[in-house]
Amino acid sequence: MTEEVEPAPSVAVVGGGAVGVTAAGDLAARGADVTLYERGELAAESSGRAAGVLYDAYAEDVDAAVGARALERFRAFDRSLPGFSFLSCPYVIAVREGDPDADAVPAMVERMRDHGREVSLVDPDALGERFPALRTADLAVAAVAEGAGWTDPPSYVRALGERAAREGVAVKTQTAVALGSRTDTGRELRVRDAGADGDSGAETRAFDAVAVAAGAHTRSLLADAGISVPVVPYRVQALVARGTYDGPMVYDASADAYLRPHPDGLLAGDGTEPVPADPDDYRREADDWFREDIAAVLDERLAGTDRGDAPERVDRHLDVSRAWAGLCTATPDGDPLVGPVDGDGDVSPTLFVAAGWQGHGFMRAPATGETVAEGVLASLAGVAFDAPDSPWIGAFDPARFDGDESFEIAEGMSLSTRTEES
Repeated sequence: MTEEVEPAPSVAVVGGGAVGVTAAGDLAARGADVTLYERGELAAESSGRAAGVLYDAYAEDVDAAVGARALERFRAFDRSLPGFSFLSCPYVIAVREGDPDADAVPAMVERMRDHGREVSLVDPDALGERFPALRTADLAVAAVAEGAGWTDPPSYVRALGERAAREGVAVKTQTAVALGSRTDTGRELRVRDAGADGDSGAETRAFDAVAVAAGAHTRSLLADAGISVPVVPYRVQALVARGTYDGPMVYDASADAYLRPHPDGLLAGDGTEPVPADPDDYRREADDWFREDIAAVLDERLAGTDRGDAPERVDRHLDVSRAWAGLCTATPDGDPLVGPVDGDGDVSPTLFVAAGWQGHGFMRAPATGETVAEGVLASLAGVAFDAPDSPWIGAFDPARFDGDESFEIAEGMSLSTRTEES
């Protein structure tokens, strides 16, 4: 007698950014029947506008573990995926004289070292000797994380999208979806061509599970299913300046700005606007104030620049090849929402979310995608979220919020988020 084979679980992943393509490929590699939906092209939105700074220098336990796994996978993909490269580069955390956060840095570094991270305090003069490209005389304290690196974010999404297709994922670009009703066995999606009007001609498909990794569009997508989540988009900015830069990546914590090497010179950014942004109608070009602020930071931080008056400095020393804005997503406590958003103790979940990284989403994507894949399949197999063998991360449980919370948006890369005890 032939033994019946259980059909593969069917899973829809909504969102063709870094988390979505990673989760889709990991789900398929674990035996799921996966369809990935992206309303535009892969990497067309936030992942394609990310900075590509990668590090695992976190003081908090969960962040350190997630960051370490993400970098482990970035390095593995560098060895195995055509078109993707991880460029090793030290990451400097710099705090200026007079900044009250300077006193917290030694304890922060000690906690990072407790997690096995190769991070050390460095005297500012010694930092300048090691990296002649940097000015360091104005610094109170600095730390260097050795195990960091950078990459081109769109190349990651393309490479992981191709990997997903090789694993058998049906990749549907230019295809918009809306969440439908829960069924006895799963969740419906209304699928339509991105150019169609409304739900005219929409096809309804049923899946065992749907994972929403749609970044700034997460809140509106889940609202279609009557589910509210406190995930709020906000605008950030970056630019690429031509020239020669052979120094490390730097986070100037006092200026809330970062920079890294780039094939054209250097990439620098932050430019956070701590107000909610409309993901369908936000300014995608960088603002003049941001360009001026970054020019001033680079003049103060980089050696070999003329320290003239600010207006002349902006025009003379910042040869911008391109500048842009993208969206990050915030949550009330700064931690993401990763896990089920429906179901309860008696009913298995069918709908899952991964969003809200406060600007750290791309650098955590390899680990987050893996968690989503393992967590969705465990949930479909009946493993409770808080079970000892559950892959889900308790600190990221979406159920910790009611969904209608009001909160102020905090800049995700600020030093305070690295030093607070959890």
